[in-house]
Amino acid sequence: MEIAIIIFLIFLGVALLMAEIFLLPGITVAGVAGFISLIGAIVYAFMYIGDTAGFITIAVTVVACAATFIYLVKSKAMNKIALETDIDAKVDQSELTKIAIGDVGECISRLNPIGKAEINGLVVEAKSANGEYIDEGQKVRVVKVDTYNVWVELTEE
Repeated sequence: MEIAIIIFLIFLGVALLMAEIFLLPGITVAGVAGFISLIGAIVYAFMYIGDTAGFITIAVTVVACAATFIYLVKSKAMNKIALETDIDAKVDQSELTKIAIGDVGECISRLNPIGKAEINGLVVEAKSANGEYIDEGQKVRVVKVDTYNVWVELTEE
């Protein structure tokens, strides 16, 4: 009867741990319960059967967890619930070519240190070049234009 209890606890623990790894995000009750079940099987084997059975239970537990994990990773069983689409869309940033270093604009929102600014009639995402906060309505000068952002600094104009 003790061996049946140990086998049940190992089976339950492996099933809960695999559910935790492959189905449930984060650390949930299933993962904790699976870990406790596996530890319980090992402790039970040491306490009620003996040292040899305890060490065999440790080996069986490690092999069962590893084998189940490898099987689930290599099999096509997870493909039915896996998302297999790729996102190949790109954000159109062609309007940034109309902005040059030295252009002057106005903040539409507070740059904290990132916000929106209107430069040359275009509303773009702007970053404060030196990290300072720039309030809405203040004039800014472009100091750098990269792929996605316009770097600005406060101007005295």
